[in-house]
Amino acid sequence: MAETAEAQGTTFDAVSREATGAVPLGRYFDEFEVGQNFKHWPGKTITESDDHLFCLITMNHHPLHLDDNYASKTQQGKAVVVGNLIYSVALGMSVRDISGKAIANLEIQSLKHTAPVFHGDTIYAETEVLEVTPSSSKPDRGVVAVKTLVFNQDNVKVCEFIRKVLVPRKPE
Repeated sequence: MAETAEAQGTTFDAVSREATGAVPLGRYFDEFEVGQNFKHWPGKTITESDDHLFCLITMNHHPLHLDDNYASKTQQGKAVVVGNLIYSVALGMSVRDISGKAIANLEIQSLKHTAPVFHGDTIYAETEVLEVTPSSSKPDRGVVAVKTLVFNQDNVKVCEFIRKVLVPRKPE
């Protein structure tokens, strides 16, 4: 019978993991300051397969994303990556710096797609802390509002969104 990690006195909670020197996933509420700016890395090259799989999983079968012949006759002249994939990838890029310790993602206040993304483009993201608000009802947490900007490999902004995340305070 296999021995469990607990039987060996090993735990895998975030505090225990980070005490070993492992890279933290996210930040505690107390570690955020208004004006901080995090450049997320690495970027992600969006492939045709990424786009098609995301479209099919989410049941977005619009031909602008899936049909090269159709897309060639549109104003873009070629297939455009579905916007929610760009948002989802950029949100994922920000987890290590912003919401890795989140209790909950509370809301998306705004989401704007500002330029198209095409198959083969690489996207990068950075996030600025806009507000840090302690909870009025639970002193062990607070709300962090952030704005994430997403750029392609040519440094053209392709997406931006503002969201609020509920984050715990650092344990004593």
